Amino acid sequence: MKWSITFFNRKVKSQALAFPAGILANFIHLIRLVEKFGPQIGMPYTRSLGAGLFEIRARGKEGIGRALFCVLPNKELVILIVFVKKSQKTPQGQIELARKRMKEVMK
Repeated sequence: MKWSITFFNRKVKSQALAFPAGILANFIHLIRLVEKFGPQIGMPYTRSLGAGLFEIRARGKEGIGRALFCVLPNKELVILIVFVKKSQKTPQGQIELARKRMKEVMK
């Protein structure tokens, strides 16, 4: 059974589709890998941020894109937030927003 991937809302989906071309191409490739093999494909493609939150690590010539997600029962993955990284560390505000959204979808 394949994994199903959904977005938290339409805005998150449109932000993902608005990634710069190189990042978007890598993001789509990684989404297809996750659909086929699940979110545990590991580094350098996915990584756990702890407490049920994970990230998809998309790279392109324009920079680095991230999609933070959680996993629900029945092989469903929900992308909670997407952004282009501007520094080495994932911004704490983005992680906090993703954790808040994760609580909403886990209800």
